[in-house]
Amino acid sequence: MGISNDSAAAKPNSKNGDEKEVGVYRKSGISGRSDSQLSVAAVGRENIRDALPPHESYEGIHRWDPEATWTEAEEAAVVRKTDIRLLTWLCLMFFGLQLDRGNLSNALADNLLKDLNMTTDDYNNGTTIQLLSFLTAEFPVQFLTKRYGFRRVLPILMMAWSTVSWAQAWMTNRTSFYITRAFIGACEGGFIPGTILFATYFYTSRELSIRLAAFWSTLNVARVISALLAAGILEMRGIHGKPGWFWLFLLEGLLTFLIGVISYIYLPATPTSTKSVIYRNSWYNEREEVIMTNRILRDDPAKGLTAVKEPVNLRDVKNAWSDKSMWGLYFIGLVAYIPATPVQAYLTLTIKRLGFTTLAANMLTVPSAMLQIFTMLGLAFSSDYFKERTFHCIFGEFWILPLLTAALTISDGGKEWARYSLITLISGYPYFHPIVSSWISENTFDVKKRLITAATYNVIVQIGSLIGSQIYRKYDSPYYKQGNKVLISICALSLIVFVVQRYYLIILNNRKEKIWESMSAEERNVYQNDIEAREKDGNKRLDFRHKY
Repeated sequence: MGISNDSAAAKPNSKNGDEKEVGVYRKSGISGRSDSQLSVAAVGRENIRDALPPHESYEGIHRWDPEATWTEAEEAAVVRKTDIRLLTWLCLMFFGLQLDRGNLSNALADNLLKDLNMTTDDYNNGTTIQLLSFLTAEFPVQFLTKRYGFRRVLPILMMAWSTVSWAQAWMTNRTSFYITRAFIGACEGGFIPGTILFATYFYTSRELSIRLAAFWSTLNVARVISALLAAGILEMRGIHGKPGWFWLFLLEGLLTFLIGVISYIYLPATPTSTKSVIYRNSWYNEREEVIMTNRILRDDPAKGLTAVKEPVNLRDVKNAWSDKSMWGLYFIGLVAYIPATPVQAYLTLTIKRLGFTTLAANMLTVPSAMLQIFTMLGLAFSSDYFKERTFHCIFGEFWILPLLTAALTISDGGKEWARYSLITLISGYPYFHPIVSSWISENTFDVKKRLITAATYNVIVQIGSLIGSQIYRKYDSPYYKQGNKVLISICALSLIVFVVQRYYLIILNNRKEKIWESMSAEERNVYQNDIEAREKDGNKRLDFRHKY
């Protein structure tokens, strides 16, 4: 059902929508990098594919075919197969991540602090230690991931943190609590940005936001299941003389370890290298591998410039950190998630302080998790559908502002259900982290820069979490009036930052457009076919347009 290259140039899409044109090259040889030339200069990352064939080191080079065509139905079938075999498993790995991150919050309802002779300030310090370890490990883990591949590093990280997680069952005091927090943070560092980058090798930019939203929705599904599991497991207090939280850490940690072991023998390396111990045959046949490889490269040709296991060097780090177009997104990562952080961290404990039992406190966390699943998926779908990022993020941030104001003004004492409703709505806000992650991915150019930028953003997000974990203090409990004033201020600041970042990107695009329009057609063609300069300059090129 393929169509000729000449007809593709004249007819990008057939009227019935069944045939899809996927690339127009002028080419005399597949291996020659100078053979591909842009016939018409156009701006945008997706329009420069003709001038940027993949490197010989690219893992999918044997499936690269600039003249390949396929139908909409064929591509949909390949994406569906990827969703079933890869996305669902990555979501399961995210489930394990949240299971081991969330069990500490559930354990608070079983008098963990009292059993370990700790205060809420000690708990905050433990959270701080975890985040500092997380931040310390972030970049080394990314370098290891780029050196040894996703299919090995990600499962090993999972087995490592789950081992520490079940070992928490034997904590006896504040010191052991601090030690386990440090090791868990070190083992979890780099897992999320590594998983996100892994997904970009299988999905196009227009497919990414909703898939990332599925990842984070899994975290909320894990919150629901974790709460249900905790409600039952914590009732085991007294068995063999152990507290309920002993069994919670032990059982959930072992479950995550099992997921990590299976992941090690299941995950693929690349779309053209999917065989494993479990899958003896490739996920895709030859035709499907051609579709997978070429649809990814035509959406983002820069993915063909870097091998999966090509190491990152200090020059790559410098290039990523010196990109001013990313600085606003870094600052967004620092402040935008703080307003909901302490509310979510203390959700179970706050509910219990409102007078509910341990079982009820865990069960009453379920509505907020379910709410965030729907709000986050809806927001991500809308963002991809309308191809807009900024105002969708602003909607998610603005959701929190009136709720925090209400929490600040509600009278002390009584009104438990009103207070519960407020913290549930705050905790269930439309989480826009998947949108910002996609925003970063489509505004960077080469894969190594994307890796470093995503890791940097994630580190800064964790610094924001560190700040957020210190806002609710013991002297301010149980209603945290002073803390909520701080959160309202940060929420307002975040809204301003989003607007400033949007208009900064508009200014950058307008500057490029002005110079671009002053160039002749011949100058544009010469400019776009300068491959060496393109690989060096990346998103600073005049024909690259930032998304916002």
